[in-house]
Amino acid sequence: MKLSTVLPYGDDPIRNADAVTDMERAGLDAVWAAEAYSFDAVSLLGYLAAKTERLEIGSAILPIYSRTPTLTAMTAAGLDALSGGRFNLGLGASGPQVVEGFHGVRYDKPIGRTREIIEICRTVWKREEKLTHDGLYPIPLPEDQGTGLGKPLKIINHPQRADIPIWVAALGEKNLQMTAELANGWLPHVVLPERIQEVFGPALEAGFAKRTPELGPLQITGGGICALEEEYFEPARQAARGLYALYIGGMGARGKNFYNTVFAKQGYEAEAKLVQDLYLDGKKEEAMAALPDDFIDRVTLIGPEGHVRERIAALQESGITHLHVTPMTADVPHTFERLKSWMS
Repeated sequence: MKLSTVLPYGDDPIRNADAVTDMERAGLDAVWAAEAYSFDAVSLLGYLAAKTERLEIGSAILPIYSRTPTLTAMTAAGLDALSGGRFNLGLGASGPQVVEGFHGVRYDKPIGRTREIIEICRTVWKREEKLTHDGLYPIPLPEDQGTGLGKPLKIINHPQRADIPIWVAALGEKNLQMTAELANGWLPHVVLPERIQEVFGPALEAGFAKRTPELGPLQITGGGICALEEEYFEPARQAARGLYALYIGGMGARGKNFYNTVFAKQGYEAEAKLVQDLYLDGKKEEAMAALPDDFIDRVTLIGPEGHVRERIAALQESGITHLHVTPMTADVPHTFERLKSWMS
């Protein structure tokens, strides 16, 4: 099991990135940069590539709608070269609120688009032939859709790796099945280790049945907000409640919220409806309070050593390969040192 974290959006990316060097020395194995509608993730990842030596760096996620598939492939190849072969390409569909509301791009066919983007990226990186592609992304653009001057090309540079790891943030059953079939890693939003096989197992197995051996085992992140000192327990739990209430209650409309659906599938159907109703009615504090205590305890790493070590063991037993944590503490490197020692 590897130890990973995601950087906060923040208004001071240099300070956030500079702190990663201490995390690396403390044993952190992988760091991820998110994007959403904040500063872009690529600029930060390029800076991290220069500031770190052995740490894996990854995007979690680059939304599939805001870049062309070829630009995504070029960006991944560039970051992999700058980092000396340490880049993980995390992809995801994001959601209609961001894609249509911020980027002004139609949110459609997320699974088909992700599948084709993965295929295009790997074709670009292999550099065995000039890029052509049929489907949702016709490359080159057909004559009747453009000037007719487009022609097949190869990426000029020789990518450092033709098999840059691709991770997918999947929530729905069909998307997860595609992830298990094609991706190197899965970035779930919330993992209850005791329910992972029951809830996600059928989709994973359906995808694994089509998976090629050269991809190896599917890598999976899991963990949550982490607090190991008593004075941070309650603030950390409140932060977790705020985060999950936002996603479960507010990320989408009634009947169109992927996070709410996954929450319900993991044994909290009534609570999922209640949290969403409260949140969309503007009662955010009540929505936070409506999240069950046992849910917060099981999707975080908050508490004394014994409890946290039990949660780590449960995650590892469920197949999680990357302990993914967001620490709440005055001494983040020390927290990582402690977690690393408990993982071994």
